Amino acid sequence: MEISCYAVSQITVYLVSFSESDGMEVGRAPAQFPAMFVLGDSLVDNGNNNGLSSLAKSNYLPYGIDFPGGPTGRFSNGNTIVDFLGDLLGLPLLPAFTATFTGERDVRSGVNFASAAAGILDESGLNLVNSYPTLVIVTHGDRFSLSQQVQNLGSTLNQLRNQMDEVELKQYLRKSLVVMNIGSNDYINNYLKPSFYSSSSTYNPEDYADLLIMNYAGQIMALYRLGLRKFLLAGIGPLGCIPNQLATGLAPPGKCVSAVNDMVRIFNKRLKSLVDQLNANHTDAGAIFVYGNTYGAFNDILGSPATYGFSATDRGCCGIGRNRGQITCLPFSIPCSNRDEYIFWDAYHPTQAFNEIIAQEAYSGSQSACYPINVKQMAQV
Repeated sequence: MEISCYAVSQITVYLVSFSESDGMEVGRAPAQFPAMFVLGDSLVDNGNNNGLSSLAKSNYLPYGIDFPGGPTGRFSNGNTIVDFLGDLLGLPLLPAFTATFTGERDVRSGVNFASAAAGILDESGLNLVNSYPTLVIVTHGDRFSLSQQVQNLGSTLNQLRNQMDEVELKQYLRKSLVVMNIGSNDYINNYLKPSFYSSSSTYNPEDYADLLIMNYAGQIMALYRLGLRKFLLAGIGPLGCIPNQLATGLAPPGKCVSAVNDMVRIFNKRLKSLVDQLNANHTDAGAIFVYGNTYGAFNDILGSPATYGFSATDRGCCGIGRNRGQITCLPFSIPCSNRDEYIFWDAYHPTQAFNEIIAQEAYSGSQSACYPINVKQMAQV
């Protein structure tokens, strides 16, 4: 997620039609990157958890109620940020990594490796393991952590080596875009669950952010060593404002949980500093690291929701309990009908109306949206 300053109204009216089967859209402009590789969590997952033994799944209605392919495993009523961003870049909808095992899905335009409940730390999200057996497509437990996603990308590169020679592959990787959107679960499904994790008693918020950034930097550099050079690193949004956290009752009416937001700001400050460090240390031609100001995006929209077409800012469109955030969207629940007026789709995730705003700002926003340059400018580097 990035930032705002872009108003939309009815985004259920499409000028192009998305197709999960052929991955193409009518009237798409020429691609600005040869490929986009996505690593992250449920905010950008497009179905990698569908066959895993996990409670973090969304391959059922009403998820996908506004997506042409129905409930594909996206944690929204419709498109995710990377769906919209890919369209702006002239790229087709990306296949989920787990859909590429047979070799029938074309991976040359990129692959989505994101996995719901994944965190920067391997243990984050472990609390969402299913307690009962289920059909498992792959055997890596209940979610693909960031380290596993990096390994999975390496597997995809082996497929690409069968389609390109080494010189062609090197140039392809140098020009491709990597989008990384992760870190939320290291808080909401780790640090903020002291009954399950010891992290909050082991680390203060500053030291915990340092731990996350150290691990994150290691995985970014692993991708760099594979030959990738263009990175969009999304910060964490104000988790203290999501329905799940508001439902705890720890914030005054109309306010967010400030203690949680304070933790997130520490992480984001360190992530932006990491971007400066990476850009200073890696000056080879075409290398660029960009920080996406997710926190600023949410704050701009929460501060003036009507400007962006939103009327509901503190509750999910689908969910149960206080703020519709105590129990998230269950199978065959009845969601709100005015979905484009809601920032949040469920207890944790935004609607596609919000996602489209963020994608547009990631693509062409100001330096306060994407630092030091936006994605459109990245394509020219």
